[in-house]
Amino acid sequence: MLSGKTAVITGCSRGIGRAILEGYAENGADIFAVVRKEDNSFSLYCQELAKQHTVNIYPVAMDLSDEGQVKNKAREILSYKLPIDVLVNNAGAAFPLRMLAMTRMEDIKDSFQINFFSPLLLTQLLSKNMMRQRSGSIIFLSSSAAYDGGANIEYSAGKAAVIGAVRRLAVELGMYGIRVNAIAPGLTDTDMGNGMSQADQAAALSMNIMHRKGKPREIADAAVFLGSEMSSFITGQTIRVDGGLR
Repeated sequence: MLSGKTAVITGCSRGIGRAILEGYAENGADIFAVVRKEDNSFSLYCQELAKQHTVNIYPVAMDLSDEGQVKNKAREILSYKLPIDVLVNNAGAAFPLRMLAMTRMEDIKDSFQINFFSPLLLTQLLSKNMMRQRSGSIIFLSSSAAYDGGANIEYSAGKAAVIGAVRRLAVELGMYGIRVNAIAPGLTDTDMGNGMSQADQAAALSMNIMHRKGKPREIADAAVFLGSEMSSFITGQTIRVDGGLR
């Protein structure tokens, strides 16, 4: 589904990002696999994955909390002179659940930097490549918390901001043949999801029609679909992969 395409995927070290990396490799994409810091074991994993599926995978260390580093690493990616066909803004961070009254404004700003501002900056930098080639697919990872407020204020609000940005970016970039969409997962079997208290997990599952957690690969399959030509007439949308959250 992605043969001949080059993708940039953030947050590839584990969870949903790792599943998206594997899904894109299996479907024939060459990949810039972004992780927060250099990791030899991850580099070896990428080599094996690339060999298994006869694709190219380039590990990139990029700390999304550092705006300067985002700019430098984006330039590094563009220096390869490859067309960027797909950008998957997957990387994110969640802080412990607490009320606004107990939350420092600095924590809110830090969360927005990772979950909203840096993905938007990376999109700004790499979308120029897509604009020149007049094609591309940009995918953001939002969250069911954007709809139901099921996480803390900074995460819920940041992921809601992503949905608004997706809608506007689709309007701005559509004339260049670039599609922009989001995926909003529900509770998923990842370190982040499993880090919630048992009570919070039970509450989330009680509102889920399928009464189970999502699997990372189920989220990744949606990302493969949105990156492929099978979704060529879909833009400005947020696809909820949440088991029918009520």
